[in-house]
Amino acid sequence: MLTNKTVLITGGTGSLGKILTKRLLSGEMGTPKKIIIFSRDEAKQHEMRVEYHNLKSPTDEVIYNNFKQLLEFRIGDVRDFHSVSSVLRNVDIVFNAAALKQVPSCEYFPFEAVQTNIYGPENIIRAIREHNLPVETVIGISTDKAAKPVNVMGMTKAIQERIFITANLDCQGTRFVCVRYGNVLASRGSVIPLFHEQIRTGGPVTITTTDMTRFLISLEQAVDTILAALKDARRGETYIPIMPSAKVIDIATALIGERPVKTIITGIRPGEKVHEILVSEEEYNRTIKRGNYYVILPILPELNSEQLHKGVLGKEYSSADDVMSENEVKKKLEDYQLLLHQKPKIEGELLR
Repeated sequence: MLTNKTVLITGGTGSLGKILTKRLLSGEMGTPKKIIIFSRDEAKQHEMRVEYHNLKSPTDEVIYNNFKQLLEFRIGDVRDFHSVSSVLRNVDIVFNAAALKQVPSCEYFPFEAVQTNIYGPENIIRAIREHNLPVETVIGISTDKAAKPVNVMGMTKAIQERIFITANLDCQGTRFVCVRYGNVLASRGSVIPLFHEQIRTGGPVTITTTDMTRFLISLEQAVDTILAALKDARRGETYIPIMPSAKVIDIATALIGERPVKTIITGIRPGEKVHEILVSEEEYNRTIKRGNYYVILPILPELNSEQLHKGVLGKEYSSADDVMSENEVKKKLEDYQLLLHQKPKIEGELLR
């Protein structure tokens, strides 16, 4: 699938980008010709480069011969059309993981979210269209917050999805698809690292509301979804993993265990939902099941090749459905090695 292909990961130094890079380097989808990590944070690029080369005492010279390496690092920003146009030359596959994704930050700085989450994808499409670039596939990484969005992060991600889907009409030689999934366990900005730190400092652990539920997915499962879409998705489709959900208070309880740490209720933060949605009421009628995934067929009739009389869901797909018990949540966190007596799988040892 990826043999002798040049792959670009925008926002590649993030939690997801690092796991995706590790999986691509494993050769499970074939051996790429080159993997380009494109981001604006030179410090994170340096750390990732050092880890890739497995160096303990690196000097600045580690950057030399960057462009001759299988894993190539490029400084740039999806907001900038010039740098996007430059990095896309000779690229076959694009994974767009660049995003502003923290809900409160996007609420206070909404136009910053617009520039990264909307203008960024549009720059990718514009570069492919205006320079007639032979990019085969672009995969947009989205979020459950894009379904029935109530916060800026979700709103901008929802527009990103529509921009990528419509691009299939403008760029006939490129397949644009999306993936959408829930809360990624232990990624930067997620609730588990916050709870870990609150517990380590003696508490209290802050819970917004006792009713709040969230879908749970590991970074590896998120990458599984992305690679499944790369392999099987048709133009304009959105891939969604079928995943468990849990009450946030049960996650906190499992992490606290027997420790004398209290929880306090703080109230819902700006832009937060009590329950997340992965497939909305409008979308479930055009949602099918393909393997272990739900697939939302494109809203545009020009792209919808499947004759669908009735979707497989019959209702929206919400984190309030099929919530795990407290014991099941504890077992899930144990399986992911996220309890405090284990080594958290947050960002270490990703490339070796």
